[in-house]
Amino acid sequence: MMRSIKIFTFIPLLLGLLLNGSSFPDTDFNVYDKANQPVGLAATPRGETLLLEGSDSSNPRDYDPATIVSNGARTLLLFSGLVSYNQQLQLVPEIAESWDISADGTIYTFKIRENAKFQDGKDISAQDFIYSWERAASPKTNSSTAATYLSDIVGVKEMLSGEADHISGLQAVDDHTLQVTIDAPKSYFLYKLVYPTAYVVDKENVESGDDWYKRPNGSGAYRLKEWKPFVYSLYEINPYYYLDSPAIRYITIKQETGSLLSYENNSTDIHYVGLANLERVLDPKEPMHQDLVSDVDLCTGYISFDVNQPPFDDVKVRQAFTLAFDRQKYIHVVLHDASLPAKGLYPPALPGYNTQLKTLDYDPDQAKRLLTESKYGSAAGLPPITFTQGGLGYYVNSETAAMVQMWQQNLGITINIESIDSNNYYDEIYSGNHGQIIGNGWCADYPDPENFADVLFHSGNSNNLSNYSNPDLDKLLEDARVEQDTEKRIQMYQQAEQIIVDDAPALFTTHSLSYQVVKPYIKGYVLTPIDFPFVRYLSIDASLLP
Repeated sequence: MMRSIKIFTFIPLLLGLLLNGSSFPDTDFNVYDKANQPVGLAATPRGETLLLEGSDSSNPRDYDPATIVSNGARTLLLFSGLVSYNQQLQLVPEIAESWDISADGTIYTFKIRENAKFQDGKDISAQDFIYSWERAASPKTNSSTAATYLSDIVGVKEMLSGEADHISGLQAVDDHTLQVTIDAPKSYFLYKLVYPTAYVVDKENVESGDDWYKRPNGSGAYRLKEWKPFVYSLYEINPYYYLDSPAIRYITIKQETGSLLSYENNSTDIHYVGLANLERVLDPKEPMHQDLVSDVDLCTGYISFDVNQPPFDDVKVRQAFTLAFDRQKYIHVVLHDASLPAKGLYPPALPGYNTQLKTLDYDPDQAKRLLTESKYGSAAGLPPITFTQGGLGYYVNSETAAMVQMWQQNLGITINIESIDSNNYYDEIYSGNHGQIIGNGWCADYPDPENFADVLFHSGNSNNLSNYSNPDLDKLLEDARVEQDTEKRIQMYQQAEQIIVDDAPALFTTHSLSYQVVKPYIKGYVLTPIDFPFVRYLSIDASLLP
């Protein structure tokens, strides 16, 4: 898969797929004969076609930039915003060719490219961005990401709450000039505009019917040519793309859930390596080993404890559950050492990572003492506890089972497990339909600790699924937002992380590692820890095709 994880249900959606290593039944999809001539459903020239893995959703909200909770492959191909990343994860102009920032750091003036167009050839204007952002902030859209990525803009909070019909901090100076006023100088504001919530959509397109996403009129480097849901989707270069045209004409995405068979059969060119296949691919004698690339993600897996629901309204209970979890054993036995232990919120490659963090390390005896000292007195005094995971039916994968078993063995607690269909998981979780424990996790959208501490644990943030509220932490995070001294700002975020670890609204489990195999004829590929539209930088050396 292209890196499609943003908020991920830590156990079932990510690791479950990796461990199971299953795939959909094969179909007559992008098949090539011995001369690499195309046959099959999505017949395109092999030397002009990039073959990727992916997955479709039955939830229309997963195709809408305003409501999607991940940087999915489809979104990155079809849509775009004012700014983006390059392969070095540097912020670069996209639809905006330039921008100016006022002396006080609160007014951004973006110049939209004269040649910027939607995929049907219609010009993209400043008003299109205003429409797109107001649509995302409208209560009717019910976006779970708009508050996180747009609320620095003056007037967004009022629109989200239904107190206003428009975002007062947005102004179309002319067709190609967008002025954005934010509530305070914030060094990370531009980075937030890389996320899909800030992408532009075509009003006529999205208001053409509930199924508009089946015929998207986007602004990205590619446009949708064919789509057979849950089988494949085919994309071709957008002829109205305003930047340099990509080198690869077509992209086909076949529905996959982790099997390497399609890579071995040359049906995919870039493939994530899951736990089920990792040992094999790491073996230097394995032919695929020479295609392997790996890196540390800017991701943290964690388990949220809902502090509004007993027994996790008691900090000692939360600390006890954290101390009763053996990260090293979990990673070694269940994950085959394919992750790093997460003792705190920030991943190692993130600015602000603190090697001196005081952590709640595995200590089952201390965990038992804290449970006794809590207002519930003992395991017997706890109310029934439910762990909510994404998945189907009664299936419990090995990750969930291992975690629950540790709590049972070390604390004497029985935990119920409920599954929510993965297609509706986020909608249900953000609606509050979950147990006291929630499988969770976060991957950075931009390399700043604000994207973790503030986004996930400020009491006013929609992504704070623990419902955790600490006035001292809120004040610290609010001050850090506008602190201009970089060193002082980092220290403030480290202090914030220590507060979060001590209060234990979440149990931090792992920092994931990415492993991928890439065909030698794919040129220009760089594995990065943050999602970005990397396909536009790739090319195919047809002379190396098998």
